[in-house]
Amino acid sequence: WAIYVWCRRTDELVDGPNASHITPSALDRWEKRLDDLFEGRPYDMLDAALSDTVSKYPVDIQPFKDMIEGMRLDLKKSRYQNFDELYLYCYYVAGTVGLMTVPVMGIAPESKASTASVYNAALALGIANQLTNILRGVGEDARRGRIYLPQDELARAGLSDDDIFCGEITDKWRNFMKDQIKRARMFFDEAEKGVAELNAASRWPVWASLLLYRQILDAIGENDYNNFTERAYVGKAKKFASLPVAYGRALMGTSKLF
Repeated sequence: WAIYVWCRRTDELVDGPNASHITPSALDRWEKRLDDLFEGRPYDMLDAALSDTVSKYPVDIQPFKDMIEGMRLDLKKSRYQNFDELYLYCYYVAGTVGLMTVPVMGIAPESKASTASVYNAALALGIANQLTNILRGVGEDARRGRIYLPQDELARAGLSDDDIFCGEITDKWRNFMKDQIKRARMFFDEAEKGVAELNAASRWPVWASLLLYRQILDAIGENDYNNFTERAYVGKAKKFASLPVAYGRALMGTSKLF
């Protein structure tokens, strides 16, 4: 929870109600505050919660600094030329969360997997979640002048920024979205490999997160790929139905159960 709160507060700097007033120097001050927090000098009670966490678990500061770097990108960059650029952005703003949380969740003592493979899976889940957020929020981002889609892939699909700002659902758009969703699913598949290696107590929430977020991709298709004016979401019934599935996978400690 302490990590989550810090991430939300960081994200709010560039996406919250005061985002228009945030400058690079404000992010520099936030990073200095992070340094102090890790050294046991929190500024407020929310900082103190994270300061306590990093004193108890082997949490590294670099993913936190990288997330702040992602916020810096949001201040100066609104287009991404190719997937390599977009991947780096997704790492900064979401892949980092996986690296922050694995030390808290812990790797199961009986796990035969390498530590690197578990961290790679956690990174993949963060990337998959962020790609899903991007695909779900195309219209919302466009209304803020941002397009988080690879420009070269848009061009190959016969699409441009103007098509996104117009928000017309065409066969070109549907085919483009199918390819983007397919790639996001690949990252979810990669993430699955690591969940079974986490401590038993940590598996259920991670499985639930993975299954629920992956269903958002289904919802985009069910909306006929209209992510301009419709927000894809998973209904309560589907959410509740996913929880016992996630719990079953957590108990079995394997991604091969379902």
